[in-house]
Amino acid sequence: MFNLNRTIANPKLWNKRNSQQSRRSPLFFPSIFLISLFFFFFFFLTYTPIPNCMIFSTSLKTVNVALTHQYPHCETRFHGEKFLWYAPHSGFSNQLSEFKNAILMASILNRTLIVSPILDHHAVALGSCPKFRVQSPKEIRISVWDHIIELLRSRRYVSMADIIDISSLLSSSLVRAIDFRVFVSLWCDLNVDLVCSNGLNVPPSLVESLKQCGSLLSGIDGNINQCLYAVDEDCRTTVWTYQNGVDGMLDSFQPDEQLKKRKKISYVRRRRDVYKTLGPGSKAESATVLAFGSLFTAPYKGSELYIDIQNAPADPRINALINKIEFLPFVPEIVNLGKQFASQTIKAPFLCAQLRLLDGQFKNHWKATFLGLRQKLDSLRQAGSQPIHIFVMTDLPQGNWTGSYLGDLAMDSANFKLYFLGENDLLVMNTAKKLALARHGLRFKSFPGSMDAVAKVEKHCSLDILPDVLLYIEETICSCASLGFVRTTGSTIAQSIEVMRKFGLCSSPIRTAFAL
Repeated sequence: MFNLNRTIANPKLWNKRNSQQSRRSPLFFPSIFLISLFFFFFFFLTYTPIPNCMIFSTSLKTVNVALTHQYPHCETRFHGEKFLWYAPHSGFSNQLSEFKNAILMASILNRTLIVSPILDHHAVALGSCPKFRVQSPKEIRISVWDHIIELLRSRRYVSMADIIDISSLLSSSLVRAIDFRVFVSLWCDLNVDLVCSNGLNVPPSLVESLKQCGSLLSGIDGNINQCLYAVDEDCRTTVWTYQNGVDGMLDSFQPDEQLKKRKKISYVRRRRDVYKTLGPGSKAESATVLAFGSLFTAPYKGSELYIDIQNAPADPRINALINKIEFLPFVPEIVNLGKQFASQTIKAPFLCAQLRLLDGQFKNHWKATFLGLRQKLDSLRQAGSQPIHIFVMTDLPQGNWTGSYLGDLAMDSANFKLYFLGENDLLVMNTAKKLALARHGLRFKSFPGSMDAVAKVEKHCSLDILPDVLLYIEETICSCASLGFVRTTGSTIAQSIEVMRKFGLCSSPIRTAFAL
């Protein structure tokens, strides 16, 4: 990182001093000019402006300091409680998948999960595990820390537990959890409420405290005695397992020889038992915080990219947890509105069309996406009465429907009746207000001192901007579509809806908000 405090000699004064000291060579001034020109271009080519958010992080070149002495309370503040943190990334569906994996890992290792916020869509990206091209765990932890601080400064912080209902897991003691803001306040002795209160005008002393805390939690300076253990294994080298196979055996998916030569890589993927590697008797056991990078995984070529824990043969408690986290519902405010929209606004059997048309790879596959919808509608027209009611969930603005198959459906009101929601619709905005007031993510079991931290967060870190809840409401409505569900192939949003439909979310009774 470029050092803004470095003193650079004034070129004019420097030339003047040297011209008085030496007049012996006619090449002196041209030499000085060429040298100055060289340094000017070197500075110009290597200088990188520092983004505003980066004032809160520490670069990879930070000088190692005695963080243990700086934060002596990090080992004792929680009276023996151990924690697990991870670095979520990408879109909401991927972040939810990582959240489930984090719950599983925390439970296996008997650690309290530090619940992170929902990051902006693709604010942090991992890269590609199949191509062995990803950010390192340390790099992604730094990126996530920076973004979380930005969410706090802009008063847009929404906890994953504000949106996803984990009350049944907490009440059954399958997992323990603490809000990220509350944890950081206690662990780093940090006034997070001042970050929210001051916005962009953060006092220098607080900036320095944020740097130090971010450095510590991200593992920039490595493992800090009994304070933090930073997990540096990622999907390029490791597939985490639990009670499944021989610890350390080679995984079935390895980089092929062509990739090794082209990318000059030498990674070897091994299957590691997470309990044996990071649990009792390991170097990580004594650390107050165990910090992972990404916890994203997905099936790939007969294996999993990073986590392969489908069952626990000798651990009934973990088996029960695996079954429960397959489907984690939205909080009652979201679920209830989705059901009510289906029953009170649509008021008829309907089809859900989830059409992802603009983002990434999907913008090049309109024809295939619309073909599936057309075929489904043709079969419904032959089988039943008209008009056919359709709830449309799409990222294509209504103003751009003209000339597309969606535009044709909207014009054919005799045969089709379309329903959709927008982020500014009153129903959506009212639900967002309810969630902002509910603050489910702060309703966890208390730790010593946590109640004061929660009170400060509630007072000073309220949302300035309502949370974007449209996606969650749309997914719930689609789970209620009795005429079927037309999905966009390859969309993780579609996968989430299918899980909701599998577990019969819409057939369950209206729920009340949880309290712990």
